[in-house]
Amino acid sequence: MFDNELAIEVLGQIYHAIEVIGKRFESVKSVNDFTDSPAGMEKLDSICMQLIVVGEGLKNFDKATENSVLSKYPQVEWKKVKGMRDIITHHYVDINAEAIYDVCQNKLSHLAQAIQLIMRDLNKSH
Repeated sequence: MFDNELAIEVLGQIYHAIEVIGKRFESVKSVNDFTDSPAGMEKLDSICMQLIVVGEGLKNFDKATENSVLSKYPQVEWKKVKGMRDIITHHYVDINAEAIYDVCQNKLSHLAQAIQLIMRDLNKSH
């Protein structure tokens, strides 16, 4: 059996990072908002850092829960979310601004909802 409180704490950190990404992404209306200015590149960098936090947090969550929880929530492609952390970390100079934009625009709210659902479920089971 895993430490439920630790698991919920890690999910809270992940959710916070998702919120930060959302706030930083609010003013971004196109990929060009990332790529066409130094300020846009800084925003892209800061969002990537939080995406690393999300991916690393999910890896830590898997360890804390003995890989027993995420598979119960197949609505998210967890492997891809964790894999994005690896891509950003190990291939940073090759970051695709369009891919980051797509994640922020189309996948982030879905991920936030799944994290909230898992947190609720873990709180109920405790």
